[in-house]
This record gives sequence, structure tokens and C-alpha cells, in this order.
Amino acid sequence: MDSPALRDALVRLAANHRWTWSYSLRNFWEKLDGGRLTRHPTVVVGEVSSEQLNDLLGDHEFMAMVTAEVAALDDMFGDGLVDPQIAYFSPEFGLSDVIPQYSGGLGILAGDHMKAASDLTLPLVGVGLFYRQGFFRQRIEDGRQAEDYPTFTAQSLGAQDTDVTVKVPLPGREVVARVWRMDVGRVRLLLLDTDVAENSAADRQITDRLYSGDRRHRLEQELVLGVGGVRALSALGWDVSVFHLNEGHAGFLVLELMERRGAGSNLAAAIEQVRPGLVFTTHTPVPAGIDRFEKRLILPYLEVWAHRWGVPVEEIWLLGADPVDGDRYFNMAALGLRLASGANGVSQMHGEVSRHLFAGVGIGDEITSVTNGVHARTWVSADTQAVFDRLLGDKWTIGDREAWDRVEILSDAAISGLRHIGALRLSELVSDRTGHTLDPDSLVVGFARRFATYKRATLLFHHMERLAAMLADDARPIHFVFAGKAHPADKPGKRLLAEVAAFSNSSVANGRFTFVPDYGIGIARVMYEGCDIWLNTPVRPREASGTSGEKAALNGGLNCSILDGWWAEMFDGRNGWAIATSDAADPARRDREEAAAALDTLDAIVAEYHGDPVAFVGRIRHAWRSLGPQVTAARMVAEYRDRIYTPALSRAR
Repeated sequence: MDSPALRDALVRLAANHRWTWSYSLRNFWEKLDGGRLTRHPTVVVGEVSSEQLNDLLGDHEFMAMVTAEVAALDDMFGDGLVDPQIAYFSPEFGLSDVIPQYSGGLGILAGDHMKAASDLTLPLVGVGLFYRQGFFRQRIEDGRQAEDYPTFTAQSLGAQDTDVTVKVPLPGREVVARVWRMDVGRVRLLLLDTDVAENSAADRQITDRLYSGDRRHRLEQELVLGVGGVRALSALGWDVSVFHLNEGHAGFLVLELMERRGAGSNLAAAIEQVRPGLVFTTHTPVPAGIDRFEKRLILPYLEVWAHRWGVPVEEIWLLGADPVDGDRYFNMAALGLRLASGANGVSQMHGEVSRHLFAGVGIGDEITSVTNGVHARTWVSADTQAVFDRLLGDKWTIGDREAWDRVEILSDAAISGLRHIGALRLSELVSDRTGHTLDPDSLVVGFARRFATYKRATLLFHHMERLAAMLADDARPIHFVFAGKAHPADKPGKRLLAEVAAFSNSSVANGRFTFVPDYGIGIARVMYEGCDIWLNTPVRPREASGTSGEKAALNGGLNCSILDGWWAEMFDGRNGWAIATSDAADPARRDREEAAAALDTLDAIVAEYHGDPVAFVGRIRHAWRSLGPQVTAARMVAEYRDRIYTPALSRAR
């Protein structure tokens, strides 16, 4: 291999985002990027000089790694890519910490869905938007969250130009969107971008940031995503049969699908032709979390389509009219449920809650559930993966029960060793980011998620005396590590975050309560690896599923959680701890009682961790065996394939 061939190989390896779940490839890029990957590998490769390439040609270990990784990529594609039959629409996709196109759980789930689809060779394509400023970078300024928005080009984040543009009709104009492509293993992700010269200055800003701007900005983003996404698939020549709405943000795709099925001649018939191939996943049991648009705002956008089809705009309005306030609001979840042939929540409990919440709305009474899972290769630490691969075989990543049963042969010393390595890495992160000292032998309790009020980040503060005594106990040390972001417009969430940040620097915290700023995938991975306990304290049943606790579980962390979301169906009494819930109708009393219950549970955990380490390690082993087969994204996407996609493909055909 000569220098040009080596550069071509590196470019090819950087362009496929398989490296986001391959530790060998990630280490490969870190070596080229000075020891820590802070930029997309495409940028790193672009800056490698000819002299560096010549030096690398003489590095036999490096060249062997390049040859092996190129062979693995070739093997992955086999006879080549097949055209997708399923399109997965989402407003955000979380693939890597160096690709800031996600804000939180919905995007991380979408990224894991794509990776698992690749692993299972599912004929699926993702469709989203490209945000040149992504989601914000967080810093703490005067004790409060402040936001920074760095700017990126699509190429700097590994996207490739498809040379395709599409037009999306908006009131009085058409907006042009360029279509970018990212390769994610065997599947592809399309991202639409309105920052093109053909658009006005205002329209170039439509896809500037994720979840920012006013309601008009959100509405126009969702029209570009839905309508533009369907047009992009068609422009690329892909005859997609099933359209999966990952929440309602892309719901306007139904307008384009209906037009393609003759809405202008017979609207009702067009709807019935769209319905068989449309499936909808709801992600929130909180009505306030569902996208709704006021009638005076959205009506001009719906009138564009009414005019195209020659029908009264009221007929289109009724498709998404809010179930409660149908004269004022257009509800994107209602739109999805009224037109879809299949719908699901993201845990068993969430399915039940959703059937109640959407009773009588389209197929709301028939909502089923597919419990969320996480992509094992992405989230499990390199050291733990190496042990699992050696002792469990290669099927642990897909949730194979026989593979997970073999964790019984893992010795206490091996498990403790893995946990200690993770704690050391977390200790280093905490020191680097905050200056705090984390004793890796203390019981480390992690809490990291969006600072929405229902997630109750400050729940333990309701009994400050008890919390302070726990933090002051030198005989049985405990250290809390908190992280997370509040939405820039969420003032109550920002107040909670400020309260947590202030407490972490108080004397009462005794240096054993740390808030780590700028939470993202990179920090999350270290926390999952290093935390002994993963704390979750939502108001039940407002946690649709949650996946952070699943990632911690795969790394050997034990969950201590309110019985909500995925934990409500997977807790077995020994694989972690359940925090007792209160029956109090008064929210203040409920929070006080559940805070006391959480502290009671933590007291018991501290006693076991420091007093009976053999029992604690045995609990980890049992948690792996009981949860490993259930929490992987491979299990989740296989369920979507068998229970959602395959029936929809049959109906659509």
C-alpha cells in the first residue's frame, strides 16, 4: 500500500460511522488525533500530511490495523447495499459525541436504532435534518447554565453530498433543501439542510439549530423533515413501503404521501392508501410534551395543501385536531395516530398510559409497546466488552440468554476489577472537568439526564439533613455525580440545574457531590462505566421508558429507581433496587415521602456495598444475567422488525 492508497483507505474508514461502535476503530482515530478524539475522523484524516502518511506506512502495527478494518468493512457490505424498504424519521440522531445532531434520549435512541438495524441487516434508512449549530454546548456561568452554539459544516461531521435537492412548499414560497448522507454501518441516514443559496436569509435558518427558535421555526422544520424527507427518498430512487414516525415531529410526511396517492381526486381514498405503511411511536406520557400548533399559526401552511388538492382546509385540519382542544390546536401525535396502521409506546407501562391518554384517537386504543433498548457495542466499555467477548462469546450483544447465563463463570475478582477500572476513569474525568476528587473506592451514585422538572434532579434535597449526614460519613463514603442539560427555554429546569450546581460547590456537599457540565455522549460513557449505582427519580408514570439505566446495567452498574418506564417491567427484586412510591395526592407531600424512600434505599445500598461486598458483586452478576437479554437495541429492533415492520410491509404491499 502506498501513500495515496493509505489516504483513500483512511477516508473510507472515516466516512462509515461503524467507528462509533468499534473500540478498535475509535482507538485508531484517537491515535491520529493526538490521543483523544475531539473531531470527526473525516477532519482528522484531512489534516494528515504526506510526511505523516509515509511514517504510518512504516508502522507495521498501524498498517495491520488498517488492513483488518478495511477487510471488516468490505465483509460488512458483502454483495453491496440493498435499497431500503423502511424509512425511520426522527428530528435528531445521536451517533457520536463528535457529531452534535442530538439533544437527549430521543436522538440517542434513534442512533442506537440505526446501529442495531445495521447489525441485523434491516433494509432501513434514517431521515432527519442537518443542524449546522446542532444542540448547544453547556457551560456554568455564575452558577447557571449558559449555552454556546458552535457552527459546523456537514462535511466536517462526515456527511456526504448526494447531489440531490428537494423543494418543500410553504406559504407563498418553496424552500430548497440539500440532501446529505451519512453511512452508519450497512444503513444510511439522510439529513436535509436548508442553508443553500437558493433560499432567502430567513429560510436558510430553518435548519440552523435543534429545538430552538419560536413555534413557527419548529413548524417549518417539521414540514421540511416530513415533506422534504419523502421527496428526498423519491429523488434517490428508493421505493420505500413503510414509514416509521419516531414521535410526531415528522408527521407532515403524510401530506406528501397523500398527494402521491391522489389526494386531489379523492382525499379519503388517499388516506386509506397511506395508512397500511405508516407506523407511529409515541415517546411521552406527558401531554405537554406533545407537539401542538395553534390554529392561527398552522392554518396558512395547511392551506397550501388544501389549495393543491382543491379541498376545504378544514378537512386537513381534522386529521390533526387536538383531542381535547380541537378548535385551537393541531396535535402531531393525533395526526400520526389517525393515519397510522400501527402504533406503540416504548415500555409496557408507557403503552398502558398511552392507550389511556389517546383513547378514542385513531388507533390510540390499540397502542402496543416495544420497550426501548441500547446498542451494546456503543455503550459497554472496551474492557468489559473484551471480557464478555472472551467468556460469553459474541452473542451477548444481541441479548442471547445462553450467552448471558455464562456470566456465572465471571469471578468476583474479575467483576470488581472491571468496576474499579471504570471508577478510576470516572475519577479522572471528574478531576479534569470540575477539580473535585472522587475516591474510586467510595460508592459512586450517578444521575444524568435532561433537567426536566418531572425527573426531579433535586428530590434528595427535600431531606437535606439526611443527605448531609450521608455525605459526611467517612466510614462509608458515597459520592454523587450529576450531569445533564436543561432546554434553553425551560426556566424551571434551569432553576433545578442551578440548585444542583450550587449544592455541588457547597460545604454541605463535603466534596462528595459533583455536577459535571456539558453532558453528552462522551461524558455519559464514562459515567456508565464508573458509577456503581444509577439513580432515577421521575414522577411515576411520566418516564416513558428511559435508557440511561440500561446502559449503566450493561456496564455492571446497579439501578436504584422509581418503578417507571423499562425498570417497572424488568426489576426482579435482586437486580437492583426499587424506590417506594407515595400515594399522596399533594405533589409536595409525595415528593417528601419519595425523597425519604430514596434515602432509605440508598442507606441500605451503602450498607451492603461497604459491609458485604460479596453480596454486592453477586447482585451485579445477577443483574447482568437477568437484564442483559432484555436491554439491548438488537432485541428492540428485532421486535420492531417482527411485530411492527413485517406486518406493515405486508399491508403496504
